[in-house]
Amino acid sequence: MLNTVSYDGPGDVPLLIAHGLFGSARNWNVIARRLSQHVPVLAVDMRNHGFSFHDPVHTYAAMADDLAQVIAAHGGRAHVLGHSMGGKAAMVLALGQPELVAQLVVVDIAPMAYAHSQLPMVDAMQAVDLSTVVRRSDADAQLSASVPEAALRAFLLQSLDLGTTPAAWRLNLPALAAQMPDIMGFPDVSGRYVGPTSFICGQRSDYVRPEHDATIRGLFPQVEFTEIANAGHWVHAEAPEPFLTALVSKLRF
Repeated sequence: MLNTVSYDGPGDVPLLIAHGLFGSARNWNVIARRLSQHVPVLAVDMRNHGFSFHDPVHTYAAMADDLAQVIAAHGGRAHVLGHSMGGKAAMVLALGQPELVAQLVVVDIAPMAYAHSQLPMVDAMQAVDLSTVVRRSDADAQLSASVPEAALRAFLLQSLDLGTTPAAWRLNLPALAAQMPDIMGFPDVSGRYVGPTSFICGQRSDYVRPEHDATIRGLFPQVEFTEIANAGHWVHAEAPEPFLTALVSKLRF
């Protein structure tokens, strides 16, 4: 079972949040607490991330089954929100087991294969000499040559565990590297999800493009699109207030 952080809220049907690649439930803490004013919230660590189990398999079918287990343990039905990798897992869940999904929110990702790879990030983290890391700043200094963006380094370093000797990544980096083609792709799935569906995208992101529209509408015929101004791929982190406003307006509790 995935590590799950629960936030009490009104209602019987919870909102399940699935984070993106290299993320964790803690990345959604502020958003989850705000949303718990409206609905119970379950934020999970996806497999090979955070405090969840490590496994050599990191396919979307496996991730969708993980989410289904969490939903089954919390009443059997949930609103499901997924960002990036988590959004693809949420889509596969909704397409394969629609009875579990009261409504679907996909944040800045499409049901498509992408050409770019996140292997350079995996390589950068694996190159850190953890035996010399005492403070997060030690790892930050080592990452800086290959990951020049300070904000991206800070995001990656949230998955560094300084409570072990030596320090360790909470990410299963070998599995993520081996399964990167699956992570960047999207499985050939049958079926449609005809429930309420929202795609919330960043205006400055190119992850959801006009040419994806027909595929998205074919799989999710009730889809509605919302664009968040001045936000990129990490919509919820870059524009949290507009994102929350859009999300609350779309969700039907």
